[in-house]
Order: sequence, then structure tokens, then C-alpha cells
Amino acid sequence: MMWRPSLLLLLLLLRRGAQGKPSPDAGPHGQGRVHHAAPLSEALHDDAHGDFQYDHEAFLGREVAKEFDQLTPEESQARLGRIVDRMDRAGDGDGWVSLAELRAWIAHTQQRHIRDSVSAAWNTYDTDRDGRVGWEELRNATYGHYEPGEEFHDVEDAETYKKMLTRDERRFRMADQDGDSMATREELTAFLHPEEFPHMRDIVIAETLEDLDKNKDGYVQVDEYIEAGEEEPAWVRTEREQFRDFRDLNKDGQLDGSEVGHWVLPPAQDQPLVEANHLLHESDTDQDGRLSKAEILGNWNMFVGSQATNYGEDLTRHHDEL
Repeated sequence: MMWRPSLLLLLLLLRRGAQGKPSPDAGPHGQGRVHHAAPLSEALHDDAHGDFQYDHEAFLGREVAKEFDQLTPEESQARLGRIVDRMDRAGDGDGWVSLAELRAWIAHTQQRHIRDSVSAAWNTYDTDRDGRVGWEELRNATYGHYEPGEEFHDVEDAETYKKMLTRDERRFRMADQDGDSMATREELTAFLHPEEFPHMRDIVIAETLEDLDKNKDGYVQVDEYIEAGEEEPAWVRTEREQFRDFRDLNKDGQLDGSEVGHWVLPPAQDQPLVEANHLLHESDTDQDGRLSKAEILGNWNMFVGSQATNYGEDLTRHHDEL
């Protein structure tokens, strides 16, 4: 008894970690199907006690926040000043940091690990080194080069590979927003991480439906949602209850595309917006709804750390423990 794996999501995981033709028999990996937004930080949000580690990691990303903790206060403030300039340039360039610009920056820093993974894979796919990845390049890098009409003639499960290839091409076409059959870094990121892009939502739902809808009626029945044997352990009964009480929203005994989308891409709080509102509220001294560079630097230790703030936060935590 096991979850039925999503073949394309399994393929996605394989792409991130290895090169060469993916295996259609990679094994179950049910945990990868539902996409929950990761927290901005694992630290406690405890501004009241002078601990701004959560804000530092939300604003900078966890790895960069660690770098700032090693800087002197002067170096930290200087780098923050340059970040403020970047935030404004990325927006309307009016000399102020708006709520939208602050939110966009936080969202950008939180997706750094995704961009890094795409950068690590880029040269594998951009075989002609022209700065873009064509569909032919991606197909050949993933599945190997075949002459027309000879696709997968050398593998046992050729039909499975053909289906995987067809689905990959469909996903590529959806990610290729300008329709030129060449993926920019942003478009390749959408192909490799479709759950992160609103315009790819439909393809994630379609792939999940295709994986689970065994009788091809366009819906997911409870017995397709769970593959169970003759004797059902407690966890299977629990999952049936989950299906009935939380997945099947219209209570018709099956999941349609909308319900599958609500399951695999559940609505989430806009965490970057919440944090941007918090930083704006705490730093907007003249209460005009935007931040000047001076206002941000005047509250710099909430945005970024340094050797001094890191030491102070350690003392605060030690004092609380006592």
C-alpha cells in the first residue's frame, strides 16, 4: 500500500540531482506532491525582546543574513544602503521604497535557492552556450539524442518515456511565454519549478490529475487518491476521512481540477507582504506610507545584523534563558 507518485514531479527531483535519462521506476515520493510555502525564517519572531533574527533572515535570506552577522556595524549599514538603492531601482526609481518594492525584494531573496538550482543546471541544458535553452537542447540533455522516428527504441519501457517526453514538451511550451521555443533563465525556472509561478498552476494541476486519474474520467476518486489492499491500516482510514472532509470540497465523492488545485497548491498567506508591512510600520517615522533611505538606515538593525547586533541578540537570548 502506498501513494501513487507523480511521475513528472519525480522526474523534476531527478533533474535537480542527476544528469542522464530519468527512470520511470524511481519509486514513490508522495511527500513531493503538495507544495506549501516555506517560512521566511525558522527563527522566533520576537522583536519585543530585541531579537530581530527573523526579520534579518526574511529580508536577506538565511545565508546572506549569516554573512551580515560577521560584518562590522559600519560595513553592514553600507551594504544595506546599497540594497535600498537596488530596491528602488527595481521599482519606480523615485527615491523612496514603497510597500510593493519592499515586498518584491523579500520575495526575491526567498527564491534565491531556486535561482541557484537553475544556475547549477544551466550549462547542462544550454549546450550551445548561447544564453538560452531551446526545447531540442533540453530534450536531448534529458533523454538523449534520437533520430526522428527512433525515439526510445533502445529502452524497454518506450511508451512510458514517450509519455514523459510529451508531458515535458507541454510544460516547456507553457513556460515559454513568448513562444519562441527558447527558454530564458526565468522561463527555465518556471519549467523546473512550476509550483512557484502562477501561470504554471494549470500545468501542475493537469499533471497531478493525469497521474491519479486511472480511469481517465477527468476526476480523482477516493480509490485513485489512495491505493489500498484488502486490509486497511489506520492511516488509510485517516486518509479516506481527509479526502471526504477536506479534499472533496463540493462533497460529490470525487476531486475535480479545482479541488486538486486546492490540494496540491493550497492557498497561502502572502508572507513577503506580511513582513514588508511589518518593516514599513516599524520604520516609517513620518507615517507617509513609504520609506526613505534615511528611515531604513535609522532602523538598520531590524533589517540586517552585524557583529554588534549578533552579540546583543545572543546576550538577550542568554538573559531570557536565565
